[in-house]
Amino acid sequence: MHEYVASLMETVKAKNPSEPEFHQAVQEVAESLVPVIERHPEYRSAALLERMVEPERVLMFRVPWMDDDGQIHVNRGFRIEMNSALGPYKGGLRFHPSVNLGILKFLAFEQVFKNSLTTLPMGGGKGGSDFNPKGRSDVEVMRFCQSFMTELHRHIGANTDVPAGDIGVGGREIGYLFGQYKRLANEFTGVLTGKGLNWGGSLIRPEATGYGAVYFAREMLKTRDDSLEGKVCLVSGSGNVAQYAVEKLLEFGARPVTLSDSSGYIYDEAGIDKEKLAFVMQLKNTRRGRISEYAEQYAGSVYTESDATESDNPLWAHGADCAFPCATQNEISEEDAATLLANGVSLVSEGANMPTVAGGVQRFVEAGILFAPGKAANAGGVAVSGLEMAQNSMRYSWHREEVDERLQMIMADIHEACIKASDRFGTPGNYVNGANIAGFLKVADSMIDQGLV
Repeated sequence: MHEYVASLMETVKAKNPSEPEFHQAVQEVAESLVPVIERHPEYRSAALLERMVEPERVLMFRVPWMDDDGQIHVNRGFRIEMNSALGPYKGGLRFHPSVNLGILKFLAFEQVFKNSLTTLPMGGGKGGSDFNPKGRSDVEVMRFCQSFMTELHRHIGANTDVPAGDIGVGGREIGYLFGQYKRLANEFTGVLTGKGLNWGGSLIRPEATGYGAVYFAREMLKTRDDSLEGKVCLVSGSGNVAQYAVEKLLEFGARPVTLSDSSGYIYDEAGIDKEKLAFVMQLKNTRRGRISEYAEQYAGSVYTESDATESDNPLWAHGADCAFPCATQNEISEEDAATLLANGVSLVSEGANMPTVAGGVQRFVEAGILFAPGKAANAGGVAVSGLEMAQNSMRYSWHREEVDERLQMIMADIHEACIKASDRFGTPGNYVNGANIAGFLKVADSMIDQGLV
């Protein structure tokens, strides 16, 4: 490891103990930036990375709420306002039992560079709670969201910090959060994205992350005079990102064969077609059921329960051409990465945030396959959130085709920025380095322009 990176990581780990995901995210970026730091010592002398790894502000608060039986619960709420050099803090809220300070700092750190890549004026942030909405009634979720926003509202605003959804925070939760913000702030403003179409939301926003991951994959394949037509694709997850990745894969002539949730995964060798995808959307978005019901509905598909004691995930053991991890962080182990390569996968586009462990990323890069890191491949979601902010500012809504066209242009621009940055700093074709460098340079130069703040 380069001596500067080693020194930086020693400091980061000492200041942020027991936060392995945050350490992992910082190390990946820092290692990519070695050639930049060597060529531009002014970035090191300005201590830019040292400043970037420290959030500008960390908020942590209690969230008391009452369930339908009158039982009182107390959860923790968080908001990490990481970096505002490019614009208002922008990033999702995650409601999941696994949420803690370290995971949100990793997500906020990644968000800074992801938002930079979109070319839109957005800083980076992230937030959420260890509240689990699964199995809770709509009224319980509303009570929690109202309590959460009662504290958060004083720290956010359309020109300060604009949260969005993430795992566990969909249209229902955004609605309850926005309603409480409006009540407390006495204003109707674009303070949240992912809103309903009737009250300030943007067309294509639910689809954007999944669509974007597929659009980015298409751009990568173009560099090898190839396309998604006829490609067998492994997709993990079954939420918005996975659903709309499958929808766009079908549109481009690919054959997606897997989906998953926390309980297990389904494999359908015949392919998940439009009819089957409609079933999944109804199952997950309306009935909030488990993916195992897919195997009960469609003969020929196989359901496999997840096993937390195993180091590998059998979803990644099926033969395929492409993989789209769309579930959660570190879902592809180094062993899984080796299996994917052995089975002929030549493209991986990360729909989730950091779904591949560091060793797995290294294997993909060394193998020379087309590998798109999440901060580039899944930037479509926050890109359309930025477009939603623009529409809210204008009090105007664009047509579906216009938003989709802008999304495709943004993903193509991100791809081009990654290629140019990796070429410029001596690692052609390395999308990890390209994304990290391109995202860093814009933020770093803006921080220098704004002085020591």
